[in-house]
Amino acid sequence: MPASRLIKTIVISTLGFMLLAPPLMAKPPYDKGKGYPGKEDHEDREDWQDLEDVINLAGLITASISVSDARRIAVDNNFTGYKPLPPGIRKNLARGKPLPPGIAKTKAPSGMLGQLPSYEGYEWEVAGTDLLLILIAGHVIADVLENVFE
Repeated sequence: MPASRLIKTIVISTLGFMLLAPPLMAKPPYDKGKGYPGKEDHEDREDWQDLEDVINLAGLITASISVSDARRIAVDNNFTGYKPLPPGIRKNLARGKPLPPGIAKTKAPSGMLGQLPSYEGYEWEVAGTDLLLILIAGHVIADVLENVFE
């Protein structure tokens, strides 16, 4: 990796973490008087929207391919029949979250990579039956295409 590309990657990663840290630290924990938000109301909370805005400011992209198109590529190339991740691990695969440690993941099949959109600084990985677009710097999940390899 050329030095200039390494420096660029480090600078982008540092800026991303700097953007994420202050908003996350500014709000008190949910267990301090307010109670933890239930599943039914967490999507309506302003703080979740704020976090989503910060993630977008950090420069995460969204894949420009649909799940059905990615699934068609997988089927056409006979990349199916993968085993799904356990539900407890799979629920941790979400946009903006770091890739969970110890998760069984592999690079996307080489026969499929040529047909998937390519983004500088990102790579495609497989976790269970899902196709993940990962920001290389920081191993942050940029997008999850579910059940592509089912």
